[in-house]
Amino acid sequence: MSDRQKTRARPTRRHAFAPSYGAVLEEGVRRRSVLKGFLAAMGAAALSPALGTAHAEAADSSLTFPELKRVRDTADHWPEGYERQILARWGDALFADSPEFDIATLDGKAAERQFGYNNDFTQFLPLPWGEKSSDHGLMVVSHEYATPFLMFPGLTDENYREKLTDNQIRAIMAALGVSIFEVRKTAGQWAIVRDGKYNRRVHMSTEIGISGPAAGDDRLKTKADPTGTVVFGTISNCNGGITPWGTMLSGEEGAMDVFAGDYKKLPNQELVERQGWDEDENDIYSVGRIEPRFKFEEEPNEWMRFDWVVEIDPFDPSAKPVKRTSLGRMTHEGAQCCVAPDGRVVVFMGDDDDFEYIYRFVTRDPWNPNDRAANKDLLDHGTLDVAKFESDGMMRWIPLIAGEGPLTAEAGFKSKADVVLATRAAADLVGATPMDAPEGFIPHLGTGKLYVAMTENEDRLPKGEGDDEKEMVNIANPRGPNPHGHLLELAAPGGPEKPDYAADSFKWDVFILCGDPAKAEDQAMFHPATTSAGWFTDPDNLAVDPVGRLWVTTDGPPPEGIADSVYVMDTEGPGRALPKLFYIAPVGSEACSPTFTPDGSSVFLSVQHPGELRMADNEDATSMEDAGTNWPDFKSSLPARPSLVVLSRINNDVVGS
Repeated sequence: MSDRQKTRARPTRRHAFAPSYGAVLEEGVRRRSVLKGFLAAMGAAALSPALGTAHAEAADSSLTFPELKRVRDTADHWPEGYERQILARWGDALFADSPEFDIATLDGKAAERQFGYNNDFTQFLPLPWGEKSSDHGLMVVSHEYATPFLMFPGLTDENYREKLTDNQIRAIMAALGVSIFEVRKTAGQWAIVRDGKYNRRVHMSTEIGISGPAAGDDRLKTKADPTGTVVFGTISNCNGGITPWGTMLSGEEGAMDVFAGDYKKLPNQELVERQGWDEDENDIYSVGRIEPRFKFEEEPNEWMRFDWVVEIDPFDPSAKPVKRTSLGRMTHEGAQCCVAPDGRVVVFMGDDDDFEYIYRFVTRDPWNPNDRAANKDLLDHGTLDVAKFESDGMMRWIPLIAGEGPLTAEAGFKSKADVVLATRAAADLVGATPMDAPEGFIPHLGTGKLYVAMTENEDRLPKGEGDDEKEMVNIANPRGPNPHGHLLELAAPGGPEKPDYAADSFKWDVFILCGDPAKAEDQAMFHPATTSAGWFTDPDNLAVDPVGRLWVTTDGPPPEGIADSVYVMDTEGPGRALPKLFYIAPVGSEACSPTFTPDGSSVFLSVQHPGELRMADNEDATSMEDAGTNWPDFKSSLPARPSLVVLSRINNDVVGS
């Protein structure tokens, strides 16, 4: 999730931690197993400011790399024993015929042949598919959003909508979406294979199919597509996942920002508002100027055709991407896949906004590991569930099925299409647990557990304050407000040998409560040996490396003096929940989506939106020039251009070792 998207949330309410917080903590969090282990290590000082003051060497962590010291500057930083490479930057060539990056002549045709902007989801897929190659593979990278006044000289955040040229708008449309390209490691150096047969760009003008229960619905039909089954483009591609058969699932998050006009002229105003429309954050690329379909008055149904999960086959450049409407419509952070013991595929998703929900989709049929083509439409049939957390340590999955429970025809849910088109409203009715901006979602296949990041929610209210129960603290989101975020741990029944990800109920646990352990008001909960550099706030993307360590990236704004970074920790054993600072991104950027070679010797990271906090450091800045940044210099380095970096162990050992 981008910092830009965070700023479009509802106005922030700032509250001191209320006395009722202690009662909530006692009821739910304090009794959890992770905290019991901490208390055993600490003796008695539960949740005191002393937590985190012990030295990291007091615990037996599996991580041996030298932990970084906190730094906040315009460079990036990594541990001794590693080499860092910039593999791709915005505008770099992906094809043999790609034009050289030239901002003065950049247009849509050029940008369609280049690495896109603000990369988020990142995945290394070994080549050939199904093998374990660690020096040859595909990179699959999503491009979430654009920042026009950082991309093009002479623009400010106050005037860029009016001053963008048509060519610049086309360039923005082409710079978003997904990049797929072949990479190879030779003599210790990674490089893009520009003539790779799988190289491909998917963007805001790519033809994409619509499948599942909403396909063909009248609410998805437009003048350009009277069938309601074809849409041009994918927008706001945030995080994602990879299916067992090797396709990418890309989550569209916050597509409403691209649209313009008066939504109150639409017949479904309430749904527009529930989907996240913000009067102050819309028409962010001025696309409606050259594509009238992005104006409500011109095409009243176009906005319904975004904010889905898009399935893209990286191994078949000729295959049309498909929006899988069975997975629901929301601000998708990602879509991580697991396989249940009976072969059914389970997709876990977070709806990345304050007070939204955690979902999963369970396929009706098992996947076929012997016939890749047989899984083509597997995600079109199944059940969409939403999570409800209970105080007894169990989490129930509530099916969202039209005609069952409160999802009646009278409530507006006559069909599956109604459910997936108004997923948030359906979840409201069944009593799902409202969460603190659920983002990263990762299965740990070695333990059968899953980890979920709640990035933050400063609008969360203490119990009893305010009129809306949904906005008050609850068992799984116990701090009001919650400016620092937290991590939850879910455990499917069946244990590590045979976890049943399709089961109706999971156990749940608090893994970490983020914040500064030295500040009592933060109520942070880390391993007691966490160093002053190891604690973090605002967890975002999660990953598990080949030997089972959990990697966490942060998406601030972080506390003063701290840059967004990457942390690594064990999930089991004495080093459980003991993070170490591994990588520091340049100020103003966010490191996203760690992904690893099968042998674990290299980790790839996306570095997106550099420059944003550099401007925020000068609160009066509205352009790069105001921030004291020269555009020709700005475009030439990592702190300037969104980049894909790779860090490799010098001795080829597993990263983190």
